[in-house]
Amino acid sequence: MAGHTHARFLLACLAASILLTSQAQPATPTEVKVGFIVDAGSPVGKIATTTIPMALEDFYAAYPNSPVRVRILPHDSGGDVVAAASAALQLMTVQGARAILGPQSSVESAFVADLATQAQLPVVSFSATSPSVSPATAAFFARAALSDASQADAIAALATHFGWRRVVPIYQDDDYGAAFVPFLVDALTAERTEVPYRCALPAAALHDAIAAALLRMESEQTRVFVLHTRPELAKKVFAAAVDTGMMAEGYVWIITDGLTGLLGSVDPPQGVIGLTPYVPDTTRLRGVKKRWAHRYMRDHRDAEPAQAVMGCYALWAYDAAWAVASAAERLSSGDLSSPPGLVGGKGGPTDIAGLGKSTSGLNFLRAINSTKFDGLGGKFELVNGELAVPAFQVVNIMDNGRERGIGFWTLLHGLSRHGSNESRGELGPVIWPGDSTVRPTGWVQPTSARKLRVAVPGNVSDSYKPIVRLEVDPATNQTTASGFVIEVFEAAVRLLPYALPFEYVKAASMPYDDLVQAVGNGTFDAAVADITMTANRSNHVDFTLPYAGTAIAMLVRVRDQRSNKRTWVFLKPLRYDLWLVSAAFFLFTGFVVWAIEHRGNREFRGPASYQVGTLLYFGFSTLVFAHRETLKSNLSRFVVLVWVFVVLILQSSYTASLTSMLTVPQLEPAVADYGELQRGTEMVGVMNNSFVLRAMTASGFPQGRLVRYPNSQTIHECLLNGSIGAVVNETPYLRIFLKTYRDNFTMTGPLNKTGGFGFAFPKGSPYVTDLSQAILKLTESDEMNMIERKWFGDPNDDGATQDGGPFTSNSLSFSSFWGLFLITGATSLLCCVVHLATFVAANRRELPPHLSWKDWLSSLFKLFDDKDPSSHTFRVKDDGGAVSVRNDAVASPPIAHSELGSPLSAPYTSEWSGTASPATGEIELAAGGQERHEVAPNPDGSGENGRGQ
Repeated sequence: MAGHTHARFLLACLAASILLTSQAQPATPTEVKVGFIVDAGSPVGKIATTTIPMALEDFYAAYPNSPVRVRILPHDSGGDVVAAASAALQLMTVQGARAILGPQSSVESAFVADLATQAQLPVVSFSATSPSVSPATAAFFARAALSDASQADAIAALATHFGWRRVVPIYQDDDYGAAFVPFLVDALTAERTEVPYRCALPAAALHDAIAAALLRMESEQTRVFVLHTRPELAKKVFAAAVDTGMMAEGYVWIITDGLTGLLGSVDPPQGVIGLTPYVPDTTRLRGVKKRWAHRYMRDHRDAEPAQAVMGCYALWAYDAAWAVASAAERLSSGDLSSPPGLVGGKGGPTDIAGLGKSTSGLNFLRAINSTKFDGLGGKFELVNGELAVPAFQVVNIMDNGRERGIGFWTLLHGLSRHGSNESRGELGPVIWPGDSTVRPTGWVQPTSARKLRVAVPGNVSDSYKPIVRLEVDPATNQTTASGFVIEVFEAAVRLLPYALPFEYVKAASMPYDDLVQAVGNGTFDAAVADITMTANRSNHVDFTLPYAGTAIAMLVRVRDQRSNKRTWVFLKPLRYDLWLVSAAFFLFTGFVVWAIEHRGNREFRGPASYQVGTLLYFGFSTLVFAHRETLKSNLSRFVVLVWVFVVLILQSSYTASLTSMLTVPQLEPAVADYGELQRGTEMVGVMNNSFVLRAMTASGFPQGRLVRYPNSQTIHECLLNGSIGAVVNETPYLRIFLKTYRDNFTMTGPLNKTGGFGFAFPKGSPYVTDLSQAILKLTESDEMNMIERKWFGDPNDDGATQDGGPFTSNSLSFSSFWGLFLITGATSLLCCVVHLATFVAANRRELPPHLSWKDWLSSLFKLFDDKDPSSHTFRVKDDGGAVSVRNDAVASPPIAHSELGSPLSAPYTSEWSGTASPATGEIELAAGGQERHEVAPNPDGSGENGRGQ
């Protein structure tokens, strides 16, 4: 029994020892197989075969305790789609791959991604940049590189920045090149840049074929080219461009990031502009680049040192391998959150051994798409399965094949020199082809470009040839165009940022509506004529901005109005407002003079009716300078002096205006406005083929009263003989008529604004925007005015205006004289205020302070109405010749009211004289100091004076 117990004890110790030993030993990492399909002989394939193993080594050196190890299963497709598909099937069915890195080309990736989607196996590409394959078309495809479509906006921004309005893409005629061109064209079109033609080159094109294609482009006008090919073909294109002279001054070459990332394999000439994904310069990146260059030269002994540069493809491959390794580790540790039922098994939270099955393949794809880290190329993040686009760097290729940064492009800030909003719209200096520092215009005069067929009306009346005229030499069939419209069009074409070859084509006689439709259906490329822009016509074509403003106006005869209303013609020189203001100032000035002179001047005293009459008479007598009242105060004299000056100017102006109205013809339109014309019965003329006929009919004008006319001579005859009462047309035609027949006619209106004259182009034509900008520049310059004066003459010399004939006189208004009235009004008001202030100050002691304001005002008014005894007018001399004034009211004798005296105050009677003035009861001094006694009759008719003589 004791032996059995001892044996069991020994077995337990042995088991515990074995268990502890097994726990002390580290577990073997799980192996995850990942396929790797590239064209090993291509530049990208060589880069990838060096980069991906190096990236995995660096990852596991950074995470040595990772529970998984990614094992690469390489396959060389040789650039063949079938070989790539065969390798993918072998990886899925035989070798047990859990994911695939690659394939290299977009065509291979599209085929393999379709197979992988059916097997639900993730495919991570670091070099398939063509938009033809994407996660949107293949669910299990992830692109760890930038799509070619992402750089289209940056190229369009470059064209706009440098002012290039035409760009020609040169691309490889396969899925890689052709899929990019639509995105480029859309981006350029959005920036109003035209793509006149495209150049597609086969991948196996020889030097002579490439040179021939370049020479064909050289005969055209565009000098801006965007190259998007594989490195092998790009190298041939640049060699042919050098041989044909297309790398000389004046040319522009832009390469996409696929070529900028492989400069060592392309060897572009100096002056080329390229785009490359922006990569932040870090210490880690510099260290990896040094190690990578040594490893690349060790792996590829025949490579040139220029190729040992870690470009965008190497960075993408490095980060793609790192992302796959990181996703595999996250799956093994259970960090990835997955829907219930998709993940789990006997081995733990995930089943790494079954990673190739549908559920684990989907989880692996999710892990890859959700992986974020700071990679060599910047922040690694897949958005909807695509690598996010942080920014592009714009580089200038130098003579040693090296790149020099000149700016950045971001979706937020656009082009900038330093990648910030402060330097937005700026780029560094550029060395262009031919060692030029002058920005190329991007175009030259073409030698073989197709010319635009510009339609011009041929059968134009001689009356309107200043507007447009087209003549064809029957002997040489040479077309010559002239006129205002033609000269404006040619001036606008000269302002375009590119050459626009065109030729004038004679259009048959047709309404302009039909001519517009002929442009819209492609019969003509454009129409240059006096075409008014209307809403109906804009449905068929696109118009430029108007080069001439127009309006519908009316042309009528003028008549002399002097024979009418001559009875009241004397009122016409002044308008009603000036009449009213003048009358008011006559009264105001008379009142001011009366207020100042009333207390000290006997001529402004007396009964109320007498004073009112004196006020009115004095004010209005200044009109003819016939006032006889003697002014005693300097204030009133100053008021009258200023007022007489104003009256003199008013009188002179009135006389001149009345003389003009009586002697100069007063021409007025026979028909005042469109309403009067519509209510009348006269016939109305409209021009042939004009839209005015339709517009007037639509406005309700009786169609039976509308008469078509072909030329100005017909208008003149019909207006003179009374066949028509008016002509309704657009202002340019009426101006031409008035330039010839200016004496008896005038233009009234405008009745209606129109869209103006514009050039017509087919819908969607890129020339519309450019010509519109050119027209704006032309309008802002003096050249447009010179053209108008050349063909229409000076608009100020038309001879007749909208307000009437050339000799019409207008009435004078208050606005012409308000300054004078302001001066005299201010002067009168100031003098009145000074007089009132002086009066209040002199009589303040006679106004008791305890009175109410009503009694105070009443006392003040009585004092103001009384005469001023201190005035020199009322001073008398005694026997010795001294002047004395009696102010003692208590000792004064009784005062007898004169029948002619003021009703508000008693007349002043001096004890010294004992007499009163018959009119005012005042004492008058005779000449030589002798007193003259005049007895005022008593009210009862007794004839006794106030002293009872």
